[in-house]
Amino acid sequence: MKDLLKFLKAQTKTEEFDAIKIALASPDMIRSWSFGEVKKPETINYRTFKPERDGLFCARIFGPVKDYECLCGKYKRLKHRGVICEKCGVEVT
Repeated sequence: MKDLLKFLKAQTKTEEFDAIKIALASPDMIRSWSFGEVKKPETINYRTFKPERDGLFCARIFGPVKDYECLCGKYKRLKHRGVICEKCGVEVT
C-alpha cells in the first residue's frame, strides 16, 4: 500500500506561475463573438413552449433547445451537425 502511495505522489506534477493577467474584453471583441440581436421582448410561446424568433431565448441566436436538432425538427441526429436549417434558421449543434 505504501508503494502505491509513493507511486501516486510521484505522478503529481505542479506548475508554478509568476503572474496572471485578466482584462476586460473590448466592445469590438464582444461584437465579433455575437451571432445575432434580440429585437423582441418575448421569451417563449405559451402554446408551443418554443422560443420566440428574435426574442430573448431565440434559438437562432443562442443555439438549439435540443442537442443535434433544429427548432422545427427538420434536421435531427449527429450527422447534420453544422447545418443551418432553411426553415427555422437554427444551426444544428
